[in-house]
Amino acid sequence: MSSDQERILARAAREVAPGQIVNLGIGLPTRLFHYLPPEMEVLVHSENGVLGCQPLVAGGEPDLEMIDSGGAYIGARPGASVFDSALSFAMIRRSRVDVTFMGAFEVDQQGNLANWKIPGKFSPGIGGAMELAQKVETLVVLCSHNDKHGQPKILRQCRLPLTAPRCVTLIITEKAVMQVTDAGLEVLDIAEGLDVATLRAATEADLIIDEERLGRF
Repeated sequence: MSSDQERILARAAREVAPGQIVNLGIGLPTRLFHYLPPEMEVLVHSENGVLGCQPLVAGGEPDLEMIDSGGAYIGARPGASVFDSALSFAMIRRSRVDVTFMGAFEVDQQGNLANWKIPGKFSPGIGGAMELAQKVETLVVLCSHNDKHGQPKILRQCRLPLTAPRCVTLIITEKAVMQVTDAGLEVLDIAEGLDVATLRAATEADLIIDEERLGRF
């Protein structure tokens, strides 16, 4: 992984509390496994029907029937449970999952999320993201601050088809940590070595920044 991705994941791990049920979305969020303290009592949920996921033991043989929702092999902690997807989605719909971490193509200052479809490109479908975004109380977006062309992904208003409206709680990029509030995006932390002017220039969304209270990560 790049150092930017490592910065995002290390900061994201601070948003997980002991005792939570945590869902990790496809892509970068699944790597959050490796940044959680091994002694922390959390249950990682996968919407294909596993509660109590954990990374494979290094060098261990994978169980070919144990995969996450993205198809990657996983392990299971003691006391884990496996069930059908109907029960898994019942957990989501009843808001039994405490926090979900997702990637994004775009996210805006109202907390709208677009992470499933770019018109003209193949998409396997919206999947479980639609339900998680609507029903999980805390949704944390983990993504790069800009796309591969350098264009902002943190916008005033999303342009791509939405996964769900006004669902995002927190955005963590390699440049900043931004909380969605009624007033707009409040910057909580800024990356070490980055100044506020550079952050604003890399962001389309309007940012609320109190430099005296700004953290570093």
